[in-house]
Amino acid sequence: MSRTLEQRSIVRDSLGVGLATGAYGTGFGALSVTSGFGVAQTCVLSLLMFTGASQFALVGVAAAGGNPFSGAATALLLGTRNTLYGLRLSPLLGWTGVRRAAAAHLVIDESTAMSVTRESRADARVGFLTTGLAVFVLWNAFTLAGALAGSAIGDPRTYGLDAAVGGAFLALLWPRLARPVYRLVGLAAAAVALGAVPFTAVGVPVLVAGGVALLAGALGGRWLDLDPEEGVP
Repeated sequence: MSRTLEQRSIVRDSLGVGLATGAYGTGFGALSVTSGFGVAQTCVLSLLMFTGASQFALVGVAAAGGNPFSGAATALLLGTRNTLYGLRLSPLLGWTGVRRAAAAHLVIDESTAMSVTRESRADARVGFLTTGLAVFVLWNAFTLAGALAGSAIGDPRTYGLDAAVGGAFLALLWPRLARPVYRLVGLAAAAVALGAVPFTAVGVPVLVAGGVALLAGALGGRWLDLDPEEGVP
């Protein structure tokens, strides 16, 4: 395949990922507004925070009546994975200065996945930019649409939307539990979080669960990277 045809294929795939991911922003917009955030606040969250898991975390804690600082801390904890993505992407993409700073805002799961598998820097940049920009534009557009629709819905508990935050987290988490060891860590974190619920404020159990995952990574980082079939990293 020629370079031009290959990059066209990357662009096509990236736009597909952007559309599928961006459409999910409708759910965030609706949930955010029905959880007490204004339409403008919801849109600013998508524009500036721009990482779905963290946005749902902040809204989920707020909807449950939790402390805003707990919500912010939970969102920050979930967003730390983007820092690790950046460490991998920085030498791969090779940008510096202003371009590097601007690209940092597009470091998300999807843009990373569509760039790290490429054989050349040029292809990696095409995958990163096309996916990142497509998700950013569509996520924010659908967030606005969801927020406007959500403002007319009213109390989310009337329609069962208050349970959708947990469902959204599960949908984000499930594809990442491909290996048995990841599922074990996930179950341990869930057990600790459930145990902490009666004794801590809203939002804190999520932070405690995140601590379990961090501890597992610190104590057994190499073990967690073992290939389930070959038994090697």
